[in-house]
Amino acid sequence: MAPTKRPAPSATSTASINPRLFHTGCLVSLIALVGWLVAWEMWVAPLRPGGSLLALKALLLLIPLRGVLKRDIYTLQWSSMVILLYFTEGVVRAWSDTVPASRMMALGEVVLVLVYFVCTLLYLAPYKREARRMARELLEKVKTARRNEH
Repeated sequence: MAPTKRPAPSATSTASINPRLFHTGCLVSLIALVGWLVAWEMWVAPLRPGGSLLALKALLLLIPLRGVLKRDIYTLQWSSMVILLYFTEGVVRAWSDTVPASRMMALGEVVLVLVYFVCTLLYLAPYKREARRMARELLEKVKTARRNEH
């Protein structure tokens, strides 16, 4: 499937902030989250001494990395939903882990996930607005065409 990279449409509410800032926020938080998870499960507070296989969960975040780098709309959309699994894990482990270092790493995971999620939504907002506008225009054309048929 070809990437759906497009130039950002003009927007009103987030137009005053450069969309590159939101894309950079997505990219930096995703890369930081990968490093954070590996460090957490291998060195800072692994479940088992010497590291844990839970570090492999960071590899899943490498799947959307290429699309995020290329600003692929579709990748940004689905990854913003998948990232919420990491939010859930962070909240559960911040609440339930007994090791203070692990709790702090879980809270860090939550923060990085929230940065990614918010930056992604803000980056995608102009595209969503433009898609809604185009859909309304198309619907209006269809309605007009149907009226003219009768």
